[in-house]
Amino acid sequence: KRDWSSDVCSSDLSTINALFPKGGDVSVEDLYKVGAARKGHPVKVLGNGDISVKVNVTVHSFSASASEKIAAAGGSIKSL
Repeated sequence: KRDWSSDVCSSDLSTINALFPKGGDVSVEDLYKVGAARKGHPVKVLGNGDISVKVNVTVHSFSASASEKIAAAGGSIKSL
């Protein structure tokens, strides 16, 4: 049996904030394109750092703190 957690790429809110300063929609493909995640691996957003822009993030999973911070900034989350 394969351990799913070992294949997960994580991305912090501070990274998303820096890479997408205008906010908007952020998908797994977007994170792959900018090098914030390894292509073909599930992506989890972690709540490290802050988010100051409204982002609508669609990835495989989120930490509880990331979900709260994205919502507080006016954004939304969607799990794949």
